[in-house]
Amino acid sequence: MSVIVVGMADLKIAKHPDILTTLGLGSCIGITLYDAAKEIGGLVHVMLPTYKGFEGQNTAKFADSGIIELVNQLAHLGVSRVSLVAKIAGGAYMFGMSQNNDILKIGERNAAASITTLKHLGIPIKANDTGGTHGRTIELYMDTGALKIKTVGFGVKFI
Repeated sequence: MSVIVVGMADLKIAKHPDILTTLGLGSCIGITLYDAAKEIGGLVHVMLPTYKGFEGQNTAKFADSGIIELVNQLAHLGVSRVSLVAKIAGGAYMFGMSQNNDILKIGERNAAASITTLKHLGIPIKANDTGGTHGRTIELYMDTGALKIKTVGFGVKFI
């Protein structure tokens, strides 16, 4: 078994028995896609909601293009989009001041873009742990599709 680390603006795919992890999700979102029958999945760590206006940059940096790229890479391994389920985590409000400034609500916008893109692709969201004011570290287990979420001050949970 290997633990495969996914960095910021990065995506990776793994098969059973490996684990995918990404550290320090603040306003960023970790989107996992998993095929239970094949015990294969992927994780993308996105920083911003939309690729529009940033064409030519790393697609994994953006919720809309990152999710599509992850679906495409899974398809190259024989995973059908209709067999995928998604889980998402992150999207916290990390600036500690007034939450009235829409510019600072990047986590909320990242979560909304992720949900919209998944719905557009017809991929059901099985679990969602977004928002709040705390960072998260997540691990996706390829044997079960369980997503472990570690949150400072809030402990560990599986979704």
